[in-house]
Amino acid sequence: MNTVAIVGVGLIGGSFALALREAGFAGKIIGVSSPGAVRVAIEHRIIDEALPLPEAAALADLIYLARPIEGILSVLDELDAYVKPGALVTDAGSTKAAICARAAEKIHRARFVGGHPMAGKESRGAGEAEASLFRNRPYILTSDSPELEHLIASIGARIVKISAGEHDRLVALTSHLPQLISTALASSIRTEPEASRVAGPAAMDLTRLALSPYEIWRDIFATNADNIDSALGVFIAKLESLRSQLRSAQMEQEFNAASAAARRLRAKDVISPL
Repeated sequence: MNTVAIVGVGLIGGSFALALREAGFAGKIIGVSSPGAVRVAIEHRIIDEALPLPEAAALADLIYLARPIEGILSVLDELDAYVKPGALVTDAGSTKAAICARAAEKIHRARFVGGHPMAGKESRGAGEAEASLFRNRPYILTSDSPELEHLIASIGARIVKISAGEHDRLVALTSHLPQLISTALASSIRTEPEASRVAGPAAMDLTRLALSPYEIWRDIFATNADNIDSALGVFIAKLESLRSQLRSAQMEQEFNAASAAARRLRAKDVISPL
């Protein structure tokens, strides 16, 4: 593999490029993005050059789609006309079923593997990219690809293979629901003018995700609404259960069970592979 094209040189795409460099990749990295984004990426030595999609796709052995979901879907609609035959195409989209279905319909001359690095932060843009962003984080792949798996392992991520549908069901609970919980909590605190005077680390930690921009989440909600609705239902039912136990000795059992679950999460026992 000699040439990689990053389509969407922001936080995730830029971090992937930097991680490849740190892992020893010595080939060319091409950026496909807005003029402002590629300027920053070149200044930070994230990419070697910027090209339009048709030119970059014709040269690349690996095409990494790191735009928001609707942007990924749009690229998939046109990519097959430009891609080098036999090239490897993957994405970093936060939902997988819609993207994998579109790729199966549209991509014929290349190999496509759905991907999703479970990493990120609230700030955006190539200037925020970090080579270590994926290190020790789950990196989901929806099908086998020894070549891509080798690359993912080389940047320090932990590969998890699951189907696109199962991915969307599970991340609705572990990623999309936490965003909505954080948003709801920040909105609730906002209704009490005096709350900010006494807010401590708990409030700061739990409202961190509320800083995330809506334009990223709009596409996630549009492509995973049913699974997110189900996750919200489970969470609301649990809240109602806890509400009913506020004066009950059973609350201790809830705390103990939740503590054990939290320890398992921190032991990286989050998603079981196929």
